Amino acid sequence: MVDDFMRRLNDSRLNAWENAKHILERAAEEGRDLSAEEEAAFERANADVNALDERLSSLLDAEKRGADLAEAMRGIESRPVDAPAAAAAPADDLRAFLRGETRALTFKPTVAELRDLTKGTAASGGATVPTTFGGMLWAHLIETATIAGISTVLNTDSGEPMTLPVTTSHSSAALIAENATITESDPAFTTRALSAYKYAVAIQAPNELITDTGVDLEGYLAMQAGRAVGNALGAHLATGTGSSQPAGIVTGATTGVTGGTAVSGAFTADNLIDLYFSVIAPYRNSPKCGWIMKDATLAAVRKLKDTTNQYLWQPGLVAGAPDMLLGKPVYTDPNIAAVALSAKSVVFGDLGAYVTRIVGGVRFEQSADFAFGTDQVTFRCIVRGDGILADQTGAVKVFAGGAS
Repeated sequence: MVDDFMRRLNDSRLNAWENAKHILERAAEEGRDLSAEEEAAFERANADVNALDERLSSLLDAEKRGADLAEAMRGIESRPVDAPAAAAAPADDLRAFLRGETRALTFKPTVAELRDLTKGTAASGGATVPTTFGGMLWAHLIETATIAGISTVLNTDSGEPMTLPVTTSHSSAALIAENATITESDPAFTTRALSAYKYAVAIQAPNELITDTGVDLEGYLAMQAGRAVGNALGAHLATGTGSSQPAGIVTGATTGVTGGTAVSGAFTADNLIDLYFSVIAPYRNSPKCGWIMKDATLAAVRKLKDTTNQYLWQPGLVAGAPDMLLGKPVYTDPNIAAVALSAKSVVFGDLGAYVTRIVGGVRFEQSADFAFGTDQVTFRCIVRGDGILADQTGAVKVFAGGAS
């Protein structure tokens, strides 16, 4: 039944996109721009596509949570009596923490757990939401900090500076005559110390909420803390300057295409095709090659056609499959600049060339004393991390709007 419903939702999503295309195609056939009424109709169809995306994602998440729980129960039932109990903050530990019997919990996700949260195909984890509290917290963090979910993630136990070689140019060969000296051509490197910048948030919850068994307190705290910390970290992983904060992927990327003038920073279909081919084939063939842009930018992308009158953007045909732009998956990140003069509004390339460092997992602590007078318990969530584009030879490039 659920599968049938999801298929119907996906069919509705595809129909909404067909309606949006019909509006654009009718105006194109008549050689005119969209009227105000047609523009409003297109925006409504576009909003329908986005709303159905969210409903499908929610159903896929719920289905995966059920599958994870069933798998966990099978593991418990088949576990030998003398087998050690699973670690990673079980429910009893969390309840003891919330009651104030312990003061801190630390969640240390593995690299595999972070990859499970990658927004790719369902098979590679696009529908995965872990069931543990730590997993839920990381799920919210990674969903907010999109870059962290699709980059290469390094987990370290301690936060001392970690030197990372950054490639700035590659060796080049040349035709050499017989007996001639071979010209030396070394790759150029620089080094960058990945630090451990701290991102934190404090949350207060009334004791009534903690003691009310009808409230999903785990989900509430995970959502609040994960989104808050993820928003702060994610903004710098996208566009951080690298000075007293992470160097964002946009900061490390080079400009592949600059848009035309007198168009307020907008891009054309040809601009995006040129941006695609500004990244050389080895990077385009990477399994983590893709696009990143602000969600609002997708509305403009969905209107674009190539020289054969085919839309560049194609919706995922199966529930959970990513939408594609020129054959590569599209990710949205609210921290990428909107379309504007000189704005770097579209990112494309090997997103795995960006390295995110996470130190010691997520630290979660509580105090019943801080807000004693108001009978509230104060929680704080802390994560330490950094990031940099490790290959700056052209693995990732951006579209920059025209300057005027």
